[in-house]
Amino acid sequence: MTARLDKWLWAVRLFKTRNLAATAIRAGAVAINELPAKPSREVHAGEIVTVQQGLITRTLRVVDAPASRVGAKLVPEYCTDLTPPEEFEKLRVSRLERVLARPKGSGRPTKRERREVDRLFE
Repeated sequence: MTARLDKWLWAVRLFKTRNLAATAIRAGAVAINELPAKPSREVHAGEIVTVQQGLITRTLRVVDAPASRVGAKLVPEYCTDLTPPEEFEKLRVSRLERVLARPKGSGRPTKRERREVDRLFE
């Protein structure tokens, strides 16, 4: 079974709306088999879809195309996630850096802020 790329990305829950999926595709954040694609491009089983989402690059193998959006538990039936763990580590590190970053001139951390930082490293 085949489906439009924008519809497939929305159906397997990579994007919240089909419009967001189409916008990302037009911006060049999505490739199929390392080639840029258009939103109307048909996806077929066995193809590798690469999606740049913020800091991380998700890599997925198409297994099948759902008829419509599927529940989160059913997503593995339609795609296999090939994203290396290092990509998810990048995301975790960036979140941690944001929490630990303090604006210049804001002084020492308060007792509450120190406790929050300590909780992160427990």
